[in-house]
Order: sequence, then structure tokens, then C-alpha cells
Amino acid sequence: MDFNMKKLASDAGIFFTRAVQFTEEKFGQAEKTELDAHFENLLARADSTKNWTEKILRQTEVLLQPNPSARVEEFLYEKLDRKVPSRVTNGELLAQYMSEAASELGPTTPYGKTLIRVAEAEKRLGTAERDFIHTASINFLTPLRNFLEGDWKTISKERRLLQNRRLDLDACKARLKKAKAAEAKATSEQELRVAQTEFDRQAEVTRLLLEGISSTHVNHLRCLHEFVESQTTYYAQCYRHMLDLQKQLGSSQGAIFPGTFVGTTEPASTPLSSTSPTTTAATMPVEPSVAGMAPPGETALCLEEVAPPASGTRKARVLYDYEAADSSELALLADELITVYSLPGMDPDWLIGERGNKKGKVPVTYLELLS
Repeated sequence: MDFNMKKLASDAGIFFTRAVQFTEEKFGQAEKTELDAHFENLLARADSTKNWTEKILRQTEVLLQPNPSARVEEFLYEKLDRKVPSRVTNGELLAQYMSEAASELGPTTPYGKTLIRVAEAEKRLGTAERDFIHTASINFLTPLRNFLEGDWKTISKERRLLQNRRLDLDACKARLKKAKAAEAKATSEQELRVAQTEFDRQAEVTRLLLEGISSTHVNHLRCLHEFVESQTTYYAQCYRHMLDLQKQLGSSQGAIFPGTFVGTTEPASTPLSSTSPTTTAATMPVEPSVAGMAPPGETALCLEEVAPPASGTRKARVLYDYEAADSSELALLADELITVYSLPGMDPDWLIGERGNKKGKVPVTYLELLS
């Protein structure tokens, strides 16, 4: 390999001069060229952008993949420029276990049927999670990584060059002050003009890059909106899948556990406690699938003839406003307290609600049963 000894010696001399200048500045023994306030603000904003982007990126990675070992594996695959292998989500794995349990315990039993239904819902949840992770990685994580590994590295490189140009400029100023002879002063002045020109040119290049942080913020804002959109879609899918599962389980609960309240594990005959009420269940609002009170083929109950049972009445807080569909239903207002109870033969999605002298059917999914 051909070495240029003169260039090597020159570079070593420049490095030594910069080191001396930097050390003297730290000890207050040399003057330092200060950047203007606007430039300093640009530097501070760039550093803040870089630090917060790193934190947001790392925490988003934790959100999408809580398993640290899996994150390390994905990082290695990414650095090796290889495709990350598909990984089963926790929901899909749970669905697999539930399906296998149903097959072994009996798919025709009530427990086995329920396991199968829940497994199907968990599998759909796992698929939705996989889609969300994929979309968020492309639309949000990738742009953040590109900034840290591309634009920020360029900014850091130019900032280091600017620092070197500033040290050279200050070193030239120091030599000019120490020069005594006219020839030495002339040489020092020429070196100072060259150093000043290079410093000004590098400062302008660095300034343009730092002002580009505003464009970075705009790009990250767009990516943030896309991340929120994908997260909203994911949770909406999860909500819809769980509503479907809730309806399926609610339609069969009356047959499995007749005479019980939906959403509570306490027996229907438990009297109301005299102590302060505590929440035992809370459900999301779902329009009841069946508006009737009695199963097909049976006579509907007459509300005027309905009397509350001697025991088994409960207090319930209304979660959401509900407008009665007909005269047999009781309109509800959010946060009000009503008395509810169940009667033999009623659809498990409904209860009888009383408020003062008014009485009517109310959907259980709009209630929070209190003990």
C-alpha cells in the first residue's frame, strides 16, 4: 500500500493543533468562536428531536413486540438483511391450545363448544394483531429508523466537520495574536482568511441540514397519524370480534346457567347488600339481538302482571343512554340507578327494570350490575 508521508504528517499536525485548541478552551486559556443564538437553537432542537425519536422508537418496538428475545432476533435479521420469519402471535397460540383442549375434552359438551367459539375469536384477534404489527412497522417504525440511520448520521458528520473548522479558525486567530514579525503576521492573516471562509461555508451547510429538521417533523407527524389510524383499526377489529363472541356466548348462557344474571358470577337469589355497592361487571354497549322476552313458541309475559321476586332483585347503574323501542321496554339514561331482576323464561340478554312506578325490559349490556 502506497503511503503519502507528507499528508500523514500534515494530518497529524492538524489533529494535534485542534487537540491543543480544544484543551485550552476547556481550561479557559483560549478564545472560542461562539455560534449565533439561532444556530444554537437549531442545534438544541435537532438534539431533542434525535433523543425523543430514539425513545419513541424503542418504546413502540416494546409495544409491538414485548418479548426482548424476539426483538433481538428481529434486529439481527434486519442487520443481516434477511427476512424475519413469521411468528405465531399469543392470541393464535391460545386459540390453538383451546381447540386442542376442546377436541380432547369433548367438542360436543357445553365446555367444549365454548372453547371452540373462544378459540375462533382468539384466532381472529391474533390475525388482527399480526396485521397491526406489520402496518405499524412499515408506516411508523421504518421512517423513524430511516431518520436515525440516515439523516441524523449526515447531520452528525457535518456537525463534526463544523467543530473542526471552528477549532482551525480559533487556532489561526491565536497564531495571529502571537505573531511578531511582519512576515509571520501576513502568513497568519492569510491562514485566518482561509479558515474563516471554510468555517462560514461549513456553517451554512450545517445550518441548512438543521433547518431540515422541520421537514422531518412534518414527515413524522404524517407517520404518527398513520400509526394512530392502524391502531384504531386494530382495536375496532378486536372490539367487533369480541362483540360477536359475546353475543354467541350470551345466546347460550341461559341454556347452560338458567336463572342467572349475565355478567355476574353470583346467584340470582343473592339479596342486595346494605353496604356500599361494588362493581361486579361492566360490558360494552351492544344492541340486543332479540327484542322479545320469551323463546319462540312461548307466550310473552305481560308486564302489568309481572311482580318482582321476593329475593334476587339487584341494583344496576346504567352505562349508556337507551331509547325504548316499544312500550314493553324501559328507556334508560346514563348513570341512573334502577332495580333489575330476571324471570323464568326470559331471554338472557334482557332483564326487567324498574324505576319508580315505571317498569319495562332493559338490555343487560347497557347495565353495570352492583352487589
